[in-house]
Amino acid sequence: MSAPTSTSDDVLRLVVGMRRVLRRRLRARFGRPPLRGAQAELLQQVEAEPGIGVAAAARALYLAGNSVSTLVNQLVDDGLLRREADPADRRAVRLFLTPGAVDRLARRRAARRELLDDAFARLDTGERTAITAALPALERLLAALEEPPVPEPAAPPPPTPEPATPEPAATVRPTPEPATPLASAPVRPARPSAGEAP
Repeated sequence: MSAPTSTSDDVLRLVVGMRRVLRRRLRARFGRPPLRGAQAELLQQVEAEPGIGVAAAARALYLAGNSVSTLVNQLVDDGLLRREADPADRRAVRLFLTPGAVDRLARRRAARRELLDDAFARLDTGERTAITAALPALERLLAALEEPPVPEPAAPPPPTPEPATPEPAATVRPTPEPATPLASAPVRPARPSAGEAP
């Protein structure tokens, strides 16, 4: 018995499946391997922002800088990108599409649209209406994915116990030493008076 799937699983399955089918159909139509996903995304980013730098493209595509540098080298070798030195920083480069890339993106976009239009037309009216009605929600889903999640507020630290007030120490009074009795003076024998016999 298979495990139940969630809505997220279904959305991912459909998105991945559509990309795979479109890639296979495009390969059959043009007779050559289509652009890989990351290559196409980089070309589209340069198309949207002509003159973008490698670091900015890496941030926009959520890729590592060295990965984008590798893609740039591949696309330059294929004649789809050209590099120009940045006049503000000669160590940096700016990226531009070549005429071949502009043409290839346009033909790729038109072929994908034609394939989807053909499949869409084979659905019934209710299905087409449901897909159209879901587009705003899918746009909001994409925007929510692009935004970083809001971290949950940290739990407040436990209250610090107040230090216990020490009780005042009992005053110890010194025990009085017993009084030393005074030594009694020696009793001298009384002298006999003048008429008494010794």
